[in-house]
Order: sequence, then structure tokens, then C-alpha cells
Amino acid sequence: MLMNTIPTPESILQQIAQIPRIERGKISVIRQGPSGPYYNHQTWENGKNVSRYVPQDQVEALQEAIAGYERLQALLDQYVQLREQQSRAERIARAKKKNRRPRSFWPKTRRSNS
Repeated sequence: MLMNTIPTPESILQQIAQIPRIERGKISVIRQGPSGPYYNHQTWENGKNVSRYVPQDQVEALQEAIAGYERLQALLDQYVQLREQQSRAERIARAKKKNRRPRSFWPKTRRSNS
């Protein structure tokens, strides 16, 4: 996206659709072995912390998927912010329309208190 362009909800949704892989959680080194580090992937599923071993040849792909999830979260925050701004503007516009009274050609007459 160009820096000068103001994002629209539609453009944000298009960017979300282009994220190739998404995975929640984080990768940790659990120990060092003779052939290098051993990794695990920690994430929350159904209210529980789940930890899975990740083979070295899958670590890079998993890191990209985790970065995809972080990108998704950032784009969703932008999307929600834009929709909130639109909702507020529409609500204010409706309130201003509702509060306008049609003007009468006849001057108002005051009632007497007697």
C-alpha cells in the first residue's frame, strides 16, 4: 500500500485475504542438541496452553505463519478503527438531521399566561 493513500475497509480486507499462512502462538527453543536447537510451538486452544514440538525444517514456515497472524491482527485493528469512525460520523449526521426543525413562514405567537 502506498503511504499517501488512505486505507479503506475494502482495501484492508483485500490485504487480509492476501496473507498466505496464519498461525497463533510463539516459537521457543526448548534445548540445544548436537545438531542444533530443538523448538516448540506454544499456543492457546480451547482455553488451554498447548505446546507442540516443531522440526527444524518447519521452523521458518511457522515463523512466517506467526508473522501472518500478527499482520492480520494489525489489519483488523485498522479495519475496526475505520468502521468506528464511519459509524460515529453516520450517527452524528443522523442526529443533526433529526434535530433540524422545518422553518415556518409564519412568525411564532406567544401564549399568554392568563
